[in-house]
Amino acid sequence: MFSGPDDLAVLALAVLLDLTLGEPPTRFHPTVWMGRHISFVERWSPKKGFIGLMAGLSIALVLPAIWGGEAFFLAFWLQDVHSIVYILVGAVLLKSTFSLRMLHKEAALVRGHLDRGDMEQVRARMPSLVSRDPSGLTAEQATAATVESVSENINDSFLAPWLFFALFGLPGAFAYRMINTLDSMIGYRGVYEYLGKASARLDDLVNLVPARLAGLLLVAASGFLPGQQMARAWRIMWRHHGRTQSPNAGWTMSGMAGALGVQLQKVDPELGYTLGEPDRPIEPSDISRAVQSMYLVGFFGLTIALVITFARGTIF
Repeated sequence: MFSGPDDLAVLALAVLLDLTLGEPPTRFHPTVWMGRHISFVERWSPKKGFIGLMAGLSIALVLPAIWGGEAFFLAFWLQDVHSIVYILVGAVLLKSTFSLRMLHKEAALVRGHLDRGDMEQVRARMPSLVSRDPSGLTAEQATAATVESVSENINDSFLAPWLFFALFGLPGAFAYRMINTLDSMIGYRGVYEYLGKASARLDDLVNLVPARLAGLLLVAASGFLPGQQMARAWRIMWRHHGRTQSPNAGWTMSGMAGALGVQLQKVDPELGYTLGEPDRPIEPSDISRAVQSMYLVGFFGLTIALVITFARGTIF
């Protein structure tokens, strides 16, 4: 249905839009609309016991299908209008499903505040990067948390959406973004123990391959960047990737810890972990090194996504 050259142009233009313009206004952002959709459905859903579990399963399956289906028919209509219209509008839509620039911006803001010793502002920025309580974070802990966030989001923020677009077009990218948004909003224990279980498991499933690819690309990137060691990155990733509760997050986080030669730690009686070996103390400049890794992984990942997109257009 969608030609290879058109989708190649959509992906390339979407990345260019992200790097130059960043995020669209909130009121026009499809991912924000997804969040509102989830909030509306969650508000009226049972949350306990078997009924809550079944409601959560329905949500996990139906909402991605709705958004993927809408993207399918919209893409079909845009292509029918004209390929140029499809490329331009499709690029704007695809850009809304991923972000490199925003992740870089948030990490850079934290580093700037750390360099100035402004811990009040550092703690104020933390909720945009991590879910943990920032009130008692030290400068070292805030630095580690930022490095963790950058490394974990290599997969969720851009690599996985690109791969799903490469394989399934705009419907794949939108379905993935809804699955990932569901996990971030209701895919955790506590009040969403039952309602969010299916969303959490589905997110684990769809990220199994992308997260591992992201880890491998991060290890490869460490061989090209100053101050990083590829052998150490591979060793730590292979040994420590299973220490996080998520079956996927540990691949890039432990790989980054090994590449930089630092230790990343989350202190929590249930969800805590220690990744890497403390070859040296972590420092604010490691945030910039993590961002460099992110961009190089992005280059590798984009190349792979473009090749897959081209192959899909050739085969189908």
